[in-house]
Amino acid sequence: MNDVVKAILATVVAQSGIIGIVTAALVAKFKKSSDDGKALRHGVQALLRHELYDLYYEYVQSKKYAPVSVKEDFENMYAQYHALGANGVMDGIHEEFKGLPTAPPQGGD
Repeated sequence: MNDVVKAILATVVAQSGIIGIVTAALVAKFKKSSDDGKALRHGVQALLRHELYDLYYEYVQSKKYAPVSVKEDFENMYAQYHALGANGVMDGIHEEFKGLPTAPPQGGD
């Protein structure tokens, strides 16, 4: 009977060790995946912010108007940027862009 108990205990100890190793591996993989997701989110947010700034300077600072299609693109990019956890940096630029007319000023380009 002692041999049977020893065999059961050895099996339980071996299995708990395997479970511990698997758990540690899963936790490490989840952390790496989480870090990768965070980096990807920040990268996409930076690209969107860059594009929003480009549109701002082209249309608000230079042309003083933006066609409807450009305003729709800006709004879509801003919404996605904001959904990624925007911190208010682009809010003023967004408001200025929204206020642009959709046709060139009289005597403009």
